[in-house]
Amino acid sequence: MRIEEVRRHVITPLTGPAFPPVVPRFTDREYLNIVYRTDADALRAVVPEPLRIDEPLVRFEVMKMGDVSGYGPYTEAGQAIPVTLDGERGEYLHAMYLDNFPATASGREVSAYPKTIAAPSLHVDHGALVGTLDHGSLRVATATMGYKHHALDRREAEAQITVPTFMLKTIPGYDGSPRVQELVRTEITDIEVTWAYTGPARLQLFQHVLAPLADLPVLEVVSASHILTDLTLAPVKPVFDYLEGAAS
Repeated sequence: MRIEEVRRHVITPLTGPAFPPVVPRFTDREYLNIVYRTDADALRAVVPEPLRIDEPLVRFEVMKMGDVSGYGPYTEAGQAIPVTLDGERGEYLHAMYLDNFPATASGREVSAYPKTIAAPSLHVDHGALVGTLDHGSLRVATATMGYKHHALDRREAEAQITVPTFMLKTIPGYDGSPRVQELVRTEITDIEVTWAYTGPARLQLFQHVLAPLADLPVLEVVSASHILTDLTLAPVKPVFDYLEGAAS
């Protein structure tokens, strides 16, 4: 294979890419969101500067992807933290766990999503919407919400899930020091909310050394939502370079 041919292959492995070179479209993406209050010191310990925290809040989410172009259906769970950067409100994506390797590899390599493999699920059980996250054979999180108790305004639902999101992109060099270390920004585009509900909710997080969601403990559940939508994710853009110590 000639050098110019190698340069045209931007996904590894060279002759059998781990994920397709497509911009995925999410159809019937179902959210269970639970916003909770946590320990402020624990939150400050994991949110990188120059991001700022106003309130000690975390959004635990479980997302069931009905269909994703290039990847197929899968489920994802994680934690997002409300932050501000230069006066713009958004969320810092702290942890993401999913059951689809191509989507995991793509999220980490092409963008900066903090994804790793685990076993999340979202289903209805006797009138309760139930979201769970298992790591191996152990339960890491259990979230429950009253199933479709109260309608949520679609504009409010859209506002909840279209805030800008920030992520930390780190690529190590061969000597172990960072070769790339950037704060990046993305957002959801081309969105259509099919329906949205709110209701009572509970959240339990369990200690696990490889999935430390419980390091941000649940002190109080603030709100919950259940949303079905179609959407597209915009490409990421760097907003701060840690190796240069300046905005990009």
